[in-house]
Amino acid sequence: MELKTARLTLLIDPNKKAAFERLCARQDRTASQVVRQLIRDYLAEHGVEYTAAGPEEEPAQNTKRARSTATRSQPKSPVASGSRTGHRRG
Repeated sequence: MELKTARLTLLIDPNKKAAFERLCARQDRTASQVVRQLIRDYLAEHGVEYTAAGPEEEPAQNTKRARSTATRSQPKSPVASGSRTGHRRG
């Protein structure tokens, strides 16, 4: 499974898109899952090899610093957490 992602934007007929999304939903799959599988199949059919993107390895010092920064608790603002300031409208 790929760990990094890149966006692919395409233009498609709206009715074709809706039909595709309905079919995906009936198969309990997302449109993105199906498109990714189609791309993998197309590459394999044409003998194109690739390496799935994953996280780049970091030196030990950077990994330790990144972890300490990521685990540091940041206070949430009332707006960011979705809470209100206590004011009510009548």
